Amino acid sequence: MTDQLYKEFILDLYRNPLNRGELVEPDVTYTEHNPTCGDDITVDIKVDTNGHIQEIAHRGHGCAISIAAVSLMSDVVKGKGTHEVLALTLDDVIHELGVQIDYTREKCALIGLRAVQQAIQLI
Repeated sequence: MTDQLYKEFILDLYRNPLNRGELVEPDVTYTEHNPTCGDDITVDIKVDTNGHIQEIAHRGHGCAISIAAVSLMSDVVKGKGTHEVLALTLDDVIHELGVQIDYTREKCALIGLRAVQQAIQLI
């Protein structure tokens, strides 16, 4: 894809995020805040008896990169075991976004993944 197509892809996810909302009776809810830019992302997660993410939803506000990244990562982690989710990194987020993220936007790209990783450590 060209850079323009990737930008349109990110903007579409910002406007129409995957898995946006709240779960009824989640196993855990966690909010991650980025004080640098003011992004706030809350995730709700349900885990099955084998420790795999069964359902996930997110809500909050942030820039296009943070919303697109949490949207994509919420789809990526479905069905994965908690150990697999804890192993995900910025490189995985960048791969899903399909664009290079400069240093100043790394926190934006990681806020959703960090929220998920922090949440599952509370289960």
